[in-house]
Amino acid sequence: MLGIVDRYVLREVTKVFLAIVLTLALIVASMLLLRTFEEVNVGALSVTLVFRFLGYQLVRDASSLLPPAFFLAALVTLSRLARDSELIAMHACGLGPSRTYRALLLLAVPVAALTAWFALVLQPWAATGIQDIRMQQKEQAAQIAGLQPGRFYVEEEGDVVVYIGAIDRHRSLGDVFLLDRRGGTNRMVVSEGGVHRLEEGSGDHLVTLTSGHRFDGNPGEAAFMIGDFDAYEIRIRAKERAARARGKRSTVPTSELRVVTDLADRVEFEHRLAAPLAIFTLAVLAIPLVAVSPRQSSTGRLALAFLAYFSFFNLQRLAEGWLEDGITPLWLTSQWYQLLILVVVYLALLPDSLWARRVLGRWRRAD
Repeated sequence: MLGIVDRYVLREVTKVFLAIVLTLALIVASMLLLRTFEEVNVGALSVTLVFRFLGYQLVRDASSLLPPAFFLAALVTLSRLARDSELIAMHACGLGPSRTYRALLLLAVPVAALTAWFALVLQPWAATGIQDIRMQQKEQAAQIAGLQPGRFYVEEEGDVVVYIGAIDRHRSLGDVFLLDRRGGTNRMVVSEGGVHRLEEGSGDHLVTLTSGHRFDGNPGEAAFMIGDFDAYEIRIRAKERAARARGKRSTVPTSELRVVTDLADRVEFEHRLAAPLAIFTLAVLAIPLVAVSPRQSSTGRLALAFLAYFSFFNLQRLAEGWLEDGITPLWLTSQWYQLLILVVVYLALLPDSLWARRVLGRWRRAD
């Protein structure tokens, strides 16, 4: 059962944590909303998809917001308790640093579970949703770009050329000319009208022409075939398939990443695991960075806290890059930076610790 002090520390850290998460979420949402509006302004995103697109981005980035928010909440709360001499009073009552560690780790468990849910489950789902919207906008842009009246639509490296003479508000085509050089025989088609659509799944362009004439044959040869048709359909292969877009590692479910042997997939899997593991590392890291006694210098610890914070997330990118490039061995994984930061911080604070002062005092008395 939790004691009064444990509940008090948990309550104070939780309040600050929720406030920081809300503040960071509003800041990130504002920045993402401005970028989204820029994409809408240049025509890269539909107005009807703004809030859906923004929601996917917030869910995708949530796992990266929770670890720094928890670290800042622990620092702010413990600093306030130290400034009000509450930590000194707790130590005077026999409640040493171990009780503070226990309280923070009790809060770190549900926060890490929430972070793991965002990182392992919701992040690939949101990345897939963002990619689907991107592909949908690209397909619509390609369709609009290919259906402008009075211009040529060239595909298949010039083997297929389509000319649209007119287009109405329902996207129906008029006065269409089509030249298809694929297959060794030139096919020229002239039509009074037609329609254009994108095939779902493959992303191929399907042009259906109506009431026209077809001429098959190669220049300089006498063998020509001429005919009329009521409907004529031609398929233009897409340069980028939607299935390929789904192959991005950020969209792969975590359950599939665990069983693959590709090194880049392993890096992606460890990248998702880094966020929940960072919650526990930063919880253990925050406690020694707070000056308990007013006689202790807080300036140096504050500078060390900022240095540890920025080094933590910069080393994460470095460790993942080194593992993917084969610089570090597989057994070391990409999580070594978390242990390194812990060791460096504790060694930097070791001379100022009570244990170190006791050992030095014994050595001096022995001399």
